[in-house]
Amino acid sequence: MKTRQLGKDGYRIGEVGLGCWQFGGDFGDMQEETAFSIMATAVDNGVNFFDTANVYGAGRSEDLIGRFLKDCPSPVTVATKFGRGAEVYPGNYSAGTLRSSVEDSLKRLGVDRLDLLQLHCVPAEVLRKGEIFDWLRQLKQEGLIKEFGASVETVEEGRLCMEQDGLLSLQVIFNIFRQKLVSELLPQAKSRGVGIIVRLPLASGLLSGKFTKNTTFAKTDHRNYNRDGQLFNVGETFAGLPFETGVELAEMIKEVLPDGMSMVQLALRWILDHDAVAVMIPGASSPEQAGENAAISEIPPLPADLHQVLSNMYRNSIHDQIRGPY
Repeated sequence: MKTRQLGKDGYRIGEVGLGCWQFGGDFGDMQEETAFSIMATAVDNGVNFFDTANVYGAGRSEDLIGRFLKDCPSPVTVATKFGRGAEVYPGNYSAGTLRSSVEDSLKRLGVDRLDLLQLHCVPAEVLRKGEIFDWLRQLKQEGLIKEFGASVETVEEGRLCMEQDGLLSLQVIFNIFRQKLVSELLPQAKSRGVGIIVRLPLASGLLSGKFTKNTTFAKTDHRNYNRDGQLFNVGETFAGLPFETGVELAEMIKEVLPDGMSMVQLALRWILDHDAVAVMIPGASSPEQAGENAAISEIPPLPADLHQVLSNMYRNSIHDQIRGPY
């Protein structure tokens, strides 16, 4: 596993991490045994960065990670989040609710200090006021968190966060379907020494190329209940594309696949070819998938002409189809 620096003064981590949203059950039910096997396989293949949140399965994801880490043979940097629970979102943020959330996350993860606490898609008006960052700095001073960052939905939110002293990282939606950040955010983050964490690298599985228009998802899967943004930002599901449109666009991308390369390999390698990216965090529904994701680190960069083809495809066929804040 090749490594990269997360933020100017942050962690040295593998460039492929593990997204742990699925452990909370929002992609359908997952057995504990499966979750532990996924984490073990990821670590065996060089993954040393897990991303979770306090609200994934009402703490279940953090709890599973904490139990796994007790017997993990090598160190893992864990990033968690605060900001989307019903008790705080959208307008009940306070130093007290933040502290309470951190204390709960510490207990579930079984640690004395959080490696990285990220604001979880907090509204722009809260970010603009800036108080929430003072609360984070206070917790860092007290030693309850080592570093802080923010998971954002829009370029504007990313820029607001980068104005704050001490921000280590930004977590963003970035994939072949959502290329706006190439010119509008990644260069600024790189120049400021802010590490980029990429979520939804496969656009909720669309970029696996395995879905058809007739594919269905479990009732408990956000790809069912949020496919049109019914419960949270539509961009978090299928990258904001209407499902049927996304399937069509994935088929279009298949036509430019290099010989011997899968859609997943193309989509994930494309992300790593951007040097502003510190780590991407694909999820995994099986140990085999966790191993395959980690192996992307060993694939050579894509040819420049293929990058240009995919850029043109985004500009001409994809950009106008994206829904939601961006």
